[in-house]
Amino acid sequence: VRAAMIGPAEIFTIFFVTLGPLKILGPFAHRTRELDDATMRKVAVWAFAVATVAVVAGSFFGRAIAEKWHVSIGSLLIAAGIIFLLVALKQLLEQYEPPHASETPPPPLPQSPFAAAIRLLFPIVLTPYGIAAAIVLLSASGGTTRTELIIALLVAVMTINLLAMLLARKILVGFTMIVLQVLGAVLGILQAGLAIEFIVRGLQQLRLVPA
Repeated sequence: VRAAMIGPAEIFTIFFVTLGPLKILGPFAHRTRELDDATMRKVAVWAFAVATVAVVAGSFFGRAIAEKWHVSIGSLLIAAGIIFLLVALKQLLEQYEPPHASETPPPPLPQSPFAAAIRLLFPIVLTPYGIAAAIVLLSASGGTTRTELIIALLVAVMTINLLAMLLARKILVGFTMIVLQVLGAVLGILQAGLAIEFIVRGLQQLRLVPA
């Protein structure tokens, strides 16, 4: 997709769907349920800081590698679309599967807030397809001003994630949980549609289908 075809609102939506708080709230609250409030807040801050640096640096590194390997924007779009679609379908189908009582519970988090944040980084705070989206958008940037806009929107979504982690125990109660479940299902369908859109636009970029 050419950079001029995607506005700030669309970029923010892509980051919100692929890296936003709805994918973090439940897993973060579950993994930190045994921590006291002060430690949980430290873990959230460290997770935000490390994840933000990692996604920004990783996106620039990925863009540089894609340019060095002469990977076209169309190919990146198709690759990202396939990843989005597989993850979206997995999340949608999981809602119809019975719970697995034999699942092994995850190991307890380390005592150090920093080490605990690192343990939660992938794939709870950072998702591979979210990083893929950032790489595609930066590769299609075409200018310093637009690159700065993409990074600013990326940091904005990560800041929303920080607020979500800090307030997770207050958010995941009562009627709010139902609203988040419905919203999560809606965004899952939108993510599948977004994946198809990426694939179609990638095929258009490669001139395999008409624009």
